Formats: sequence, structure tokens, C-alpha cells
Amino acid sequence: MKSDDHLDDLLRNWEFDPNTLNVRMIKGDDDRDVIQMRVDMGVLQLETTGRPDGESAGDYETMLEHLQHRRLEKPDAELTEDECGDVDREFMQFYHRRICWLRLGFYHRAVMDADHTLRLMDISTSMSPDEDWSQQHEQYRPFVIFHRTQADALGQLEEDTAEAAVMAINNGLTTMKQFFVKHDAVEHYDEDELVVRLVELRESLRTEYDVGKTLKERLSEAVRQEQYELAAKLRDELSRREMN
Repeated sequence: MKSDDHLDDLLRNWEFDPNTLNVRMIKGDDDRDVIQMRVDMGVLQLETTGRPDGESAGDYETMLEHLQHRRLEKPDAELTEDECGDVDREFMQFYHRRICWLRLGFYHRAVMDADHTLRLMDISTSMSPDEDWSQQHEQYRPFVIFHRTQADALGQLEEDTAEAAVMAINNGLTTMKQFFVKHDAVEHYDEDELVVRLVELRESLRTEYDVGKTLKERLSEAVRQEQYELAAKLRDELSRREMN
């Protein structure tokens, strides 16, 4: 007897390409938007809001919210074994959706999901009962920062200016460097592959869009050279821009 539950037609009509990220957005049965990612031997379907699997974390929408409320109720609370597993699942789900947003060009959505992951990383690390478990997740922080910076820059380029995109990359590089400093690895910062890729993106934007030094870069240079009058003027201009 032929089953209606198989995926033969879907998989046949959407061939898997191992050389690219196969992503699309379609309408669900109730007319809601869902993301589909074609993977080897199957398809992942992700919700566009809340948790990508559409499930909840107990009384809360996500594990992040669950842990935030648990920490408020009990400041010294530690993750249980089940919570560690649920955190792992949420990390992976938001990773999949983050790369989908990047592929689809929904850059601000990618930034939001990266921020969610970074906050989840922060709180789960602070509540972790095991240092090794924490380090397994912390090692991926630069990768999340890289995705966030990339998405922020591309979003700024699309909606604002190339200078704003360069500034977004500089902000991301600063955050990345703080990670290396915190983990006593600053000597590896300049040669890190993700740092190199962000610098290459920044310099390609400077070349393609003829972007000179940003206000923040000019301010930093003025301070280094002890040009304090110029620094004050640049600081005032930067404040005016940030207020608008």
C-alpha cells in the first residue's frame, strides 16, 4: 500500500547540492512562513519566529528565557543534565536558522538569532556545572560573532551606507579581540581565519565603495597622535550621528 507519509516527491523535485546551502522560504498549511533547508537525505523545516522547531521550553518560548527566569528565582542555580541537552539542541537549531537567514538575505534576522545564541552561551556558561562542557560551547563564540558581524555589515550596506558597514565590521572585530584577550590568546588574533575574513570583507568594501577612514577610526588616530582639539570635534560629530 502506498503511504502518504513519504517524502519521495519533495526530495525528487528538490535535488541536494553539496556545493551550496540549499534554502528556501515557503508557506505552511496555515499560510505561515517556514524555512526549509535541503540536507543530504532529507529536509529540515524551521519556524521563522520563536524556537526554530516550533516547540517551547516548558513554560517559556526558549531555553534562554527558561534559564533567565530560573536564574532570577535562584541566582546560584546550576544546569541539570537535561537542561544541558536542551541547551545543546537550542544552540544547533539557532545555528541552522542563522545560516538560513544569511543565505536568504534576511540579515537583521540573522543578527537577532546570533544575539540569542550569544546570550544563551553567556547564561549557560555561568550556570554550567562542568568546565569542560562550558569550553565545548565557548570555542564556538568567535564563529557566532563572525556570523553576527557579517550579517550586521551586509544589513548596513543594504539599508544604510558602506561606511556603516565598515563600522559594523570594526565593532565585530573589537568584540572578537576581546574574546582572544579573555582567553589569553591575543597573539593568535591577527592570524585567525575568521578575523582575516572579516578584515578582507572590510577592505573590499573600502575599495568597492571608496570608503575612507570612519569617524571612529579618525577619532582613535587623533587620540593616539594627541590631537585633542580634533578628537573633540570628531567625538561631537560621532555623538550627533549616533543620536540621529
